[in-house]
Amino acid sequence: MSVAFTKEDSAETASETQLPDRPISPHPNLVTADGLQALERQLAEAHAALEAASAIDDVNEKRRQSALPLRDARYFSERVRTAQVIDPPTSHDVVAFGSTVTFTRDDGRVQTYRIVGEDEADPKAGSISFVSPVAQLLMGKSVGDVAVMSGHELEITEIL
Repeated sequence: MSVAFTKEDSAETASETQLPDRPISPHPNLVTADGLQALERQLAEAHAALEAASAIDDVNEKRRQSALPLRDARYFSERVRTAQVIDPPTSHDVVAFGSTVTFTRDDGRVQTYRIVGEDEADPKAGSISFVSPVAQLLMGKSVGDVAVMSGHELEITEIL
């Protein structure tokens, strides 16, 4: 096999292992203190994975093993750099970033969510992003207020 084929194969392999960047939200990168710690932890994990991949002798395998942590390192570096830590609300009078809000839907369901940054949001674990439609609808409202979303009423019953 000629060197030309080796280089072509190597270039082809390299292009297959370069992942596109993770999209960065256009919204301000608001985070809780816990959210910033999580971003820093994920950045450290990406750097550790990159270090482990750099120890691999096979160039093509090194590229494959480095692709995901390299992309994650770029993403989390940017998210840590742009993070704006928002202190917890000092009042529970109105729903704000960092509040935990309980509301009743008009179908009787009761839901509780903490309003957090985009990277730390996990609805199944009880947190939603401050840019989510529900959070946007509830922010600034007080206990007893009713908000309407898609023809359905949400009544705020508690703010912590």
